[in-house]
Amino acid sequence: MEALTGLSLIIIIAIGFIIILFLYFIPVRLYIAAIASGVKIKIFQDLIGMRLRRVPTSIIVNSMIAAAKAGVAVEMGKLEAHFLAGGNVPNVINALISADKANLGLTFERAAAIDLAGRNVLEAVNMSVLPKVIETPVVSAVAKDGIQLKAIARVTVRTNIERLVGGAGEATVLARVGEGIVSTIGSSETHKLVLENPDKISKSVLAKGLDAGTAFEILSIDIADVDIGQNIGAILQTDQAEADLKVARAKAEERRAAAVATEQENIAEVAKQRARVVEAEAEIPKAISEAFRSGNLGVMDYYNLRNVQADTQMRESISKPEDKKKNDNG
Repeated sequence: MEALTGLSLIIIIAIGFIIILFLYFIPVRLYIAAIASGVKIKIFQDLIGMRLRRVPTSIIVNSMIAAAKAGVAVEMGKLEAHFLAGGNVPNVINALISADKANLGLTFERAAAIDLAGRNVLEAVNMSVLPKVIETPVVSAVAKDGIQLKAIARVTVRTNIERLVGGAGEATVLARVGEGIVSTIGSSETHKLVLENPDKISKSVLAKGLDAGTAFEILSIDIADVDIGQNIGAILQTDQAEADLKVARAKAEERRAAAVATEQENIAEVAKQRARVVEAEAEIPKAISEAFRSGNLGVMDYYNLRNVQADTQMRESISKPEDKKKNDNG
């Protein structure tokens, strides 16, 4: 009797283990939900296979159920492959459902490629259905009359599914729009023309085809605000005038320095000449003495020379101005 009881316990434990193992590999609730939703699923090939391949059955089965309810045909094997590749399966399924309702013609392969490329495929589909408005930062540009204008534009874009993989993002669109605004304002004759017709900027920028090579299609460009900035032309002219003044001052200082140097040279030359005159005058007494000794100069001749010198000094004194006389006497 005791042996029979022990055998029964072992059988019960074995049956319980088998049930637990069965429930682990086969999520009964998911299986029932899939069958009820019309999703064809096999216990051993699909459910147990996903467990062995370490694929979460809840994600794949629930995604299959959502697709089936929305009328989107997908293959379970592709969903598993996309999950194993690191993709976001629910996001892709939701994007396919939204695209199908909007008649965008999005295939699973393209949606999976967009998802694996690192872009949010669901957000891209939603933006394709409902365009997004992105605002540029303040763009400063100068018209031909030198007045600075500051503009802000609102760009309405929608996703281009065909160019989403490999296409440039929002930053490129904003950069191109800013470049177009600067070019349009810069080509305007006066800032008043821009203020009177701000739509000229949007039309000119929109005509440039700025969405080429991007993941978006530009629907419209609207100028939200245009403000007057500084008078850049006047500032540049003022800076140029100051620079010219500094150059003129430098040249004048150079000429003054050259004139001072020339004057100093002339003064030095005059001083040399005076020194030579003084040196020559110092030789006169010696020459007179030598003339007396040699008999070439007599006493009367000497007195006549002195009279001539005195007469010359008197004439020079009469011809000098009064101020110079005072200075000489002082």
